[in-house]
Amino acid sequence: SSGINAEWPLRPGYKLYFEYRKVSTMAIPDAEVERQIQQMIQFIDHEADEKEVEILAKADEEFNIEKGRLVEQEKQKIRGFYEKKEKNAELQKKIQLSNLQNQARLKLLKQREGHLDQVVEKTTEGLRGLTNDIGKYQTMLQGLITQGLCQLLEPHVLIRCRQKDLKLVEEVLDKAGKEYKALVMLEVTLTVDKKNFLASDIAGGVQLSAKAGKLLVVNTLEARLDQIVKQKVPEVRAMLYGPNPNRKFFD
Repeated sequence: SSGINAEWPLRPGYKLYFEYRKVSTMAIPDAEVERQIQQMIQFIDHEADEKEVEILAKADEEFNIEKGRLVEQEKQKIRGFYEKKEKNAELQKKIQLSNLQNQARLKLLKQREGHLDQVVEKTTEGLRGLTNDIGKYQTMLQGLITQGLCQLLEPHVLIRCRQKDLKLVEEVLDKAGKEYKALVMLEVTLTVDKKNFLASDIAGGVQLSAKAGKLLVVNTLEARLDQIVKQKVPEVRAMLYGPNPNRKFFD
């Protein structure tokens, strides 16, 4: 203040500044300074403790959130694993059940076909018994020849039969030719093959051919039975095992 004229007018801001300088330069006891320093230290420690508690609480919260997320993620993985395993087990169970059903169905079908084969075999044996009645069998031979002629519609036809049926066939040739002519109004020349006979172990019947064997009609009893079996198998199955629930179309 020595360089300033007391009479010199001071502006309000400068006046306050110099008053503050006077107060701040006053002597403060050491005890008061120590007390204030301790208060500041306590305040800082308190703030630090609160901040530490806040940081730890936030860290615990974030840790718990992350832990819960990871636990839930692992739970979902485990659930997904066992759900997939359960689905695979269920699929395998269905596959095994389907295989067992198919095996049982195939076994049943095989047994049924075996039964039908037995029926056909017994019927074939019954056909062999028909040849014992010469009159009926000869009439049957005539009908088989006439049917074969109607299928061929050729003017020259060669007929083959079992060797033991040769005489029976020759006796009905004329009747069969006349019957054919009456049906289709065509002439036919019939010849019996006396060199190449049908196998002796067949049930009976005849075989007709024309144009040097290019046209052939097999009218043996086995062949006719086979035709009948193919046509009547559905009816026979229905008679033996009942109607098929899976069949949607009928002839």
